[in-house]
Amino acid sequence: MPNSPARLRKAVLPVAGLGTRVLPGTKTTPKELLNVVDRPILSYIVEEAREAGIEHIVFVTGRSKAAIEDYFDHQIELEAQLEAKGKLDILATMNAELARPGEMSFTRQMQPKGLGHAVWCARDIIGHEPFAVLLPDVIVDSQPGALKQLVEIYEATGGNIIGVEAVPESETHKYGVVDPVGERNGRQISMKGMVEKPAQGTAPSNLAISGRYILQPEIFDLLATQERGAGNEIQLTDAMARLMADQDFTAVEYAGVTHDCGDKIGLLRANVALALKRPDLGEAARAAISALM
Repeated sequence: MPNSPARLRKAVLPVAGLGTRVLPGTKTTPKELLNVVDRPILSYIVEEAREAGIEHIVFVTGRSKAAIEDYFDHQIELEAQLEAKGKLDILATMNAELARPGEMSFTRQMQPKGLGHAVWCARDIIGHEPFAVLLPDVIVDSQPGALKQLVEIYEATGGNIIGVEAVPESETHKYGVVDPVGERNGRQISMKGMVEKPAQGTAPSNLAISGRYILQPEIFDLLATQERGAGNEIQLTDAMARLMADQDFTAVEYAGVTHDCGDKIGLLRANVALALKRPDLGEAARAAISALM
């Protein structure tokens, strides 16, 4: 019987980006702390990681991102005010998001050299074990969460797992796209390669890499020597393509709706979609939207 894959305990969240697609809102507020309904984008991502069994979250931060660390810490005066006023339900909601002892680490990406470089900055904290990567401006509305769906496949197959979703052919040039091989097995797709933002009309499939990964630690050695690629940045996709020569990769088309909150319309869409689903807000949100139409 083959050995079971090493347990997935850690995740990397690269939060150093400047959020230029949603300026001026991100001039003083980290993109990851912009609200979707009544919670920051990052709150949804951390919730997804915890649901998937992640025990240690590594945030790769940058300048002007100290508010992210503060968000997961106590706000003593605010908590005291809420308790004094009897607003214990709000207090409980806030406390549920606090970092658990030893759960979160923060390391800095000194220069914006791309996603691959950001992941490489977490190498010493991750060590020699598999880890997840979650892009912190992508909310996946799904049950169970997208990462948990990937973990279920990982526990059965091991190797490297890439979350994907089908996009229109006309949109493939905006994403990393996987090159599938052979017949798919339900939601699982074997891969022979991947391309970062292929020229329009040249994509090997319409399966876009959508910001959820489970990777083996050997990726760090490749990232250390990875040359700059698309956008003159060190691309995680390029290093994964190199690792594929030695290790298995499986794409998983997870069930769920993806919201790109790093884009103004995507952020607006996420707010509307998730507000409409809320039992406490859905009816009022629907009425407010209808009144504007």
